[in-house]
Amino acid sequence: MPSLARSGRGATLNPAVRFETSETVLTDDGWGTLDAEFSDLPALETVLIRDHSRTAIARNNSPDVGFDRSINPYRGCEHGCVYCFARPSHAYLGYSPGLDFETKLLFKPEVASLLEKELRRPSYRPKPITLGANTDPYQPVERRLRLTRQVLEVLLRFRHPVSIVTKSANVLGDIDLLRQFAELGLVHVFLSVTTLDPALARIMEPRASTPTLRLQALAALAKAGVPAGVLAAPMIPGVNDTELEAILAASAQHGALRAGYVMLRLPLELREIFESWLRTHMPDRADRVLKLIREVRGGALNDATFGQRFVGTGPYADLLAQRFARAARQHNLAERMAPLDTSLFLVPEAKHDTRAQMQMTLF
Repeated sequence: MPSLARSGRGATLNPAVRFETSETVLTDDGWGTLDAEFSDLPALETVLIRDHSRTAIARNNSPDVGFDRSINPYRGCEHGCVYCFARPSHAYLGYSPGLDFETKLLFKPEVASLLEKELRRPSYRPKPITLGANTDPYQPVERRLRLTRQVLEVLLRFRHPVSIVTKSANVLGDIDLLRQFAELGLVHVFLSVTTLDPALARIMEPRASTPTLRLQALAALAKAGVPAGVLAAPMIPGVNDTELEAILAASAQHGALRAGYVMLRLPLELREIFESWLRTHMPDRADRVLKLIREVRGGALNDATFGQRFVGTGPYADLLAQRFARAARQHNLAERMAPLDTSLFLVPEAKHDTRAQMQMTLF
């Protein structure tokens, strides 16, 4: 299969949706026509698709994550990070986890109003909500749709704690709101920094903010009094893991208070997507990188076992954990941030637009 690599896109192929009963298979007639046909592919435009979800808050009971609820205003992500563990989730929507994931984006136009309804339920009990648990809340489309900002405005009115994970400097567009959250002890922001090398970042996460802009965003958040940390995630053996200490050092210099890391995960279609990208951009070391990944995943390319999936196992994984712990201590990034305050949660008085709506509150 010829590469489908496009300028500004991460994936180099578009695998079939695993739930479909049939798929299209390209074959060459022996004259090299496929290579010729795929030699000069046009740019892929980003398509926005309305998401008709009727809830805003997603719940989880995973023992590996420190939260039980999250909000994703967008499904799919234009950043195009080739390693993104969320790619396989696009198959549930009928789209490929490959190029479709970064070009066919679903957005939730009613996410803020749906969230408000859920927070007003008498049975609701506040716990920190995470933005960015699956796809990035500050991917490029947010500059136009502003759905993440609408969610933050609702959470701020309810005095609800929130944690944000992003690899975009666009988070600074909401620094006015984040400053108010911070004054109440209601927010943590984590910038994901995978590399300090702009050339590597360009092919690995083509539409995310440059490493320099992410570090500058950390500094701006710190200056504004917003508690911010860094996630060196994911660490890819043989690709960016040698940068771990440098990433933590640079982040500390720019005001990060806390650090974390995650070992590369390759669930489902992501194995094929990542290997294709690796052989396209790093053919000289592809076999070596895949060998190292198998070493930290018990001989496979992925291990979904709770307690292991984020850090891996074996000597290579243990060494990375030791390196991280040492660097975190050295740069004062090992201490936990102050817990987010849930005691301030308050349901504000509802705004009623019509007499009929006011009457409905009597029932």
